[in-house]
Amino acid sequence: MSQNMDERLLDLLCDKATGSLSEEEARELAELSASANTDMDAHSLELTAAAILLAEIEIEEMPRHLEAKVLGASQRHFAAQKASSDGADVLPVRTIELGSARPGRSILDWFGWAVAAAACIALVGMVYYDQNRLADLQKQIAELKKPTPAPVSPTAAQARDQLIREARDLTRASWTKGTIKESEGVSGEVVWSDEKQMGYMTFRGLPPNDPNREAYQLWIFENAELEAHPKDGGVFNVSESGEVIIPIEAKLKTMSPKVFAITIEPPGGVVVSKREKIAALAPVKPSQT
Repeated sequence: MSQNMDERLLDLLCDKATGSLSEEEARELAELSASANTDMDAHSLELTAAAILLAEIEIEEMPRHLEAKVLGASQRHFAAQKASSDGADVLPVRTIELGSARPGRSILDWFGWAVAAAACIALVGMVYYDQNRLADLQKQIAELKKPTPAPVSPTAAQARDQLIREARDLTRASWTKGTIKESEGVSGEVVWSDEKQMGYMTFRGLPPNDPNREAYQLWIFENAELEAHPKDGGVFNVSESGEVIIPIEAKLKTMSPKVFAITIEPPGGVVVSKREKIAALAPVKPSQT
């Protein structure tokens, strides 16, 4: 075969190996191959073309640990082929000593470790934060479980004394005996505040009453002439003969009282008193307002 034919055959075989052979070129290749006397065949040129293509590809260096695995696998593969061959020539096996050196770490490897470490630190922080929150929550629950102490209401004496200290328009009057013999020894005083609309009665010597039979009722007169319809100041009972402090429960707004009167009425009191039994009277003197 002439040199031109060899070069043409080589070109066609390369085109076939790279997949760029046309139908016309394929027929030409078949004719040249039939008359050619050369050791080149399609398989050899296909391998050559593949090598050329791979040479044009920019390949990054294989990591050291992966290279060691590949070389180790290749040694085992070729050793097995040599043992199974019947005297046929095989490629010599290259013995490679694998070092124990650890593969070098790239910046991405260290970045991965840094992210993992940061995640661990964040996890520890979250656990610590959650534990503190849990402790606070448990403390709050424990506080909620504690019985709330009931508010302590001031005694009648304390409330009366507070009114005396704070009221700017305090009216005071002293109790005197009424129209019944049993209350001749009654004493004490009544205090009242128009601004606060509240007051207290203090009695000493007011006889205890039987709640099943009778009750004491307070009447507040705003006219010194003792009007026919005074204001109801509340119904109460006395169970002991010592000092008794009773809060005034005025049913209507009361301003500038002139006389306080205690009558004995049926249990529960009345709307209009006949004033048949007056247990005590407390006229307000000008100096007591």
